[in-house]
Amino acid sequence: MKSSSGIDIREESIEILTEYSTIPISFLVESIADVDAPKLPGGSFTELKQNPAYLKDYDSEPGHHPTEWPDRFDLSNWGIFVAREAAGLVGGIAVAYGSPEIDMLDGRTDLAVVWDLRVSTEARRRGVGAALIAKAESWAGDRNCRELEVETQNINVPACRFYQDRGFRLKRIDRYAYPGFPREVQIVWSKPIFPTSQ
Repeated sequence: MKSSSGIDIREESIEILTEYSTIPISFLVESIADVDAPKLPGGSFTELKQNPAYLKDYDSEPGHHPTEWPDRFDLSNWGIFVAREAAGLVGGIAVAYGSPEIDMLDGRTDLAVVWDLRVSTEARRRGVGAALIAKAESWAGDRNCRELEVETQNINVPACRFYQDRGFRLKRIDRYAYPGFPREVQIVWSKPIFPTSQ
């Protein structure tokens, strides 16, 4: 399916994960969201400058690289989508659904979770991420989900802003979610969606 911006988004099988993983998920941490003072409703945060800035790469953490997902999870109910432009692969999104081993799903059949979203550095801020989120919402609605969740961290302020701009609202904060990274705080965002069958 080609979006109005010329981005071609297609659902793929898990065989795409090697190519999918060539899209970098790393980002420069230049500021941190102050989770001690979120402004509600919505969960807006004050930014605290991070000096020095540093690079964060989730793929480098054991078990998190996309090619490792099939060893950790049953992906048979997941949606995996890639975005292509004339120049090639520019983005991807993985949506977890119907996977009891994913804690964030809480055993629910009306909830889907954005497990991974990545956009190539040169394609960022051009609507690729928004098009992928829209596809995830549609896909989850087709499975009669009523809610879409996504996890970010306080060190990823651009992601927090991105999800807020797409209508996600702060659901919960967990300061102790990452024992190996005590300075990182889990932020979970949620958005109501509408089941296709209703």
